[in-house]
Amino acid sequence: MRQIARVIQASAFAAPYGDTNVARNVRKSAVEDMAPSASAGSWEDDGGRGRVDLIPAKRHAFILECLKRQGAVGVQELIDLIGASPSTIRRDLETLERQGALERTHGGAMLQRTELATFEPDLATAAHFARAEKEAIGAAMMSELRAGQSVIFDASTTVLEVARAIAATPIPLTAVTNSLAIAQILAAVPEVRLVMLGGTCKPGSLTLVGQPGENFLRTIHADVAILGTHAITGDMLTETSLEVAAMKQAMIAAARRVVVLADNSKFTAPNFCTICRLADIHQIITDEGIDQAHLTNLRTLDVNVRVVRVSRPGSSVERS
Repeated sequence: MRQIARVIQASAFAAPYGDTNVARNVRKSAVEDMAPSASAGSWEDDGGRGRVDLIPAKRHAFILECLKRQGAVGVQELIDLIGASPSTIRRDLETLERQGALERTHGGAMLQRTELATFEPDLATAAHFARAEKEAIGAAMMSELRAGQSVIFDASTTVLEVARAIAATPIPLTAVTNSLAIAQILAAVPEVRLVMLGGTCKPGSLTLVGQPGENFLRTIHADVAILGTHAITGDMLTETSLEVAAMKQAMIAAARRVVVLADNSKFTAPNFCTICRLADIHQIITDEGIDQAHLTNLRTLDVNVRVVRVSRPGSSVERS
């Protein structure tokens, strides 16, 4: 139980606990916190142990969260944390192993020894991964926007949280995006004038890439471009896909100011292709989970960094 408590405490999911009833409530709180805006599932009493019925994407995101923080995790730990059956957890690990997200070990799993440069989680899993951090970063970005601006939104899950923040507290904007998910949210906001970039839908995603979107971006001059990235390494931003990187490059060229939104997990080994150098952007917004060495490196490179504290549930407070 000490190991389970350490995982939960390190993830900032809940306070330490003592007895069985409190432990069951902590497990429930921990998993529900993966997606604060939606119900985590149905909780039932199962012989004195909490049990949760989660959609696979939420379980997969939860497992990846544990691995990111701990490096390795046992099947029994995941059973105790999530409340799923042993066979369900083993199937989840097999699925994530096939996707290249982890390596199986005797009795559990560990992070890939060498990260795959083209690996990215499926769309549903990515939407639930680091959800609290993404919400805090999205709210921080929303606070920097001004009425009347023209804003380019790329198709990352963190930028999606900016669109959700705008829908909750609308301001007049002209929004340009290649994301079908972001377009669906902003189309319902009367204050927002929405411009959709054309292109081909990237398989397995809601992202438009290629032409005519890239050519159209060459004709506009937006106030701000808000981008996500798969990895920040040294002074490089990288992506898993050539087509997505090319679209982001066109967005950077089309805006007077470029802000990159990146939760702490994005400071890692480089992905397949380069988007740009840090000198090509104006600001990074990240969360307090960023390693101090990465933060020092950014400031050494004279990057404007905004660090947002993640508070559960809800509010964010910054530190300098």
